[in-house]
Amino acid sequence: MKINCLSCGHKVDLDDMYDDYAGQVKCFACGAILEIKIEEGKLKSVKLASRVARPPDEEQ
Repeated sequence: MKINCLSCGHKVDLDDMYDDYAGQVKCFACGAILEIKIEEGKLKSVKLASRVARPPDEEQ
């Protein structure tokens, strides 16, 4: 199963062990923490639990 990160849009690939899971997963692209709930292999909910703070762009 793949879910899109709500912070950056990266597709997070979850293997079969997540078919019945409720908890957090981390996006490896941006580091955001997603709170997910999957029952019987179907995604029931996904929300952004926390986002990694990025430093502001430097001015030239």
